Amino acid sequence: MLTLAHARRIALSLPEATEEDHFGMPSFRVQKKIFATVPDGKSIRIMLGPEETSAAIGTNPKAYEELWWGKQLAGITVHLARADPRQVADLLGEAWRRKAPKALVRVFASAPAKKK
Repeated sequence: MLTLAHARRIALSLPEATEEDHFGMPSFRVQKKIFATVPDGKSIRIMLGPEETSAAIGTNPKAYEELWWGKQLAGITVHLARADPRQVADLLGEAWRRKAPKALVRVFASAPAKKK
């Protein structure tokens, strides 16, 4: 079972990731760009593209659901108790890569992998 504390450690382990307030809820950012938010203690929202969103939901529809921001698909909501920690780490990494500057992504890609 994935806990919020574990998900937070994963998000903050990414290069230059910070935690900041976003309208009363924690958000994880890279250089001020949000890649995930925490609406409550039982779930996190991860900002992904449509393909990654669809793939994640396809692997475990009980753990992941579409996240809509108005009329735009913005990513997934992860129900922590039902999610696989390794997959969430991968999804957070993908969301981080989508928001991080390209030069930082290259440095991250060339670094040795860490255990999550």
